[in-house]
Amino acid sequence: MSDIDIGITAPPQQKRNWLSLWQQMPLSFRIGSIILLTHLAVAVTGPYWAPYGYSQMGAGAPLSGMSLAHPFGIDQLGRDVFSRVVHGSWIVISLSLAGTLLGTVVGAILGLLSGYVGGWVDEIMQRVLEALISIPFLVLALIAIAAAGTEYSGNPFLIVMVVALVYAPRIARMARAAAIDIATRDYVTVARLRGEKAWSVMRWELLPNATSVLLVEFALRAGYAPVLIGSLGFLGFGLRPPTPEWGLMISENRALIIVSPATVLGPGLALASLVVGLNLFTEGLARVLGRTVKLGTR
Repeated sequence: MSDIDIGITAPPQQKRNWLSLWQQMPLSFRIGSIILLTHLAVAVTGPYWAPYGYSQMGAGAPLSGMSLAHPFGIDQLGRDVFSRVVHGSWIVISLSLAGTLLGTVVGAILGLLSGYVGGWVDEIMQRVLEALISIPFLVLALIAIAAAGTEYSGNPFLIVMVVALVYAPRIARMARAAAIDIATRDYVTVARLRGEKAWSVMRWELLPNATSVLLVEFALRAGYAPVLIGSLGFLGFGLRPPTPEWGLMISENRALIIVSPATVLGPGLALASLVVGLNLFTEGLARVLGRTVKLGTR
């Protein structure tokens, strides 16, 4: 060892591991993530360990109360409500995420195009989007289902399309605002001067820089999608029986809530916990993506 090396020690290297990153995340993000991971785990593995099938009758005496064997009781047809709630997790989550994802993709394309192109294209597109936004969520969903016709009633793909239709205009407004802001940046100006086409600029310049806005919008809309799907099921315009969709389950047992409240409480708690988890996750995600400094600094 040379004299130059004597007494020289390398500075300690700070290694970020998953635990330290997790601890630096906002509390709402961590709580929401735990709730969501629990729901996802139940959705994926639930059909393998649920005590009964979602349509299996004879699980117990109809309208019997809560017990260790039946935590949410038995409905009027003798089906185990707990098992139906477990089986319904995958249906609610998959429909919510699929519909929101489709709405985000469509809304992002429309919003980025409108904000970047401008002119008469922007004017026409915004008037159409404003007309759709002015209609309440549930009313617009019911109009879309009625327009689809009775032959598609209860079809899961129709529910996905309805969720996308409801949320796409609102996501497009946010994407447009982001596109207008990004379009004034120097790198977009350079891309225009190079003669790149609008689709190329949107793909390589606008979309990557609007990703954080779109991620927050996706998470926010996904938090309300289960409520919309549950509302349609409760009103009889969603999935058809015996599908264990939580809103439909609440509707099927609401007339017997005095006799057996657990049959309504079970799917109600499942729906509420999923919505709370998604909203907490969204709040934390927005705080993380909105930071201008590195994680861990305050």
